[in-house]
Amino acid sequence: MESTPLQPGKPNDREGVVVAVNCSPTHTLSKPTQERIFLVAGLGVEGDAHMGATVKHRSRVACNPKDPNLRQVHLLHAELHDELRQGGFVLTPGRMGENITTRGVDLLGLPVGALLRLGKTAVVQITGLRSPCAQLDALQPGLMAAVLARDAQGKLVRKAGIMAIVLVSGEVRPGDPIHVELPEGAHLPLVPV
Repeated sequence: MESTPLQPGKPNDREGVVVAVNCSPTHTLSKPTQERIFLVAGLGVEGDAHMGATVKHRSRVACNPKDPNLRQVHLLHAELHDELRQGGFVLTPGRMGENITTRGVDLLGLPVGALLRLGKTAVVQITGLRSPCAQLDALQPGLMAAVLARDAQGKLVRKAGIMAIVLVSGEVRPGDPIHVELPEGAHLPLVPV
């Protein structure tokens, strides 16, 4: 995917778009598609099982339930669905647990701290990569391996989306624009959170 170079602190000239929004009140991998979701500053997606100021993912709660929740919102690029379709996988928005399915933004290429302005008011800040888990293979055998790759240097590449925290509350709907703002200064690459 070709994209316009981004400038720190300035919106990207090339907008992305929200394809779908997804939410589940229970700790299930897949999240049903919704007409809208509401992002709550400092907490996450209203009504979602992972909403909260402290960690809500069960594996992380078991380690330290008082850790800050850096995984309030899971974003996944629809371009991954396109890629996986070529490998014989059939996935729809929300099946891999994302809250927001996007198109037109190189999510995996964003640095830590990048801002995404979603719809009219909502703003999320990117915290890191989603680390795929074996639950993906319960959806379709081989899916976990399909969302992992190696780059030219042999480094593991995680393609299962990114995680963010909510800075500014707001409603998000399919069709809403996505504006990207990069942080000032040196950019830190995404690592799993």
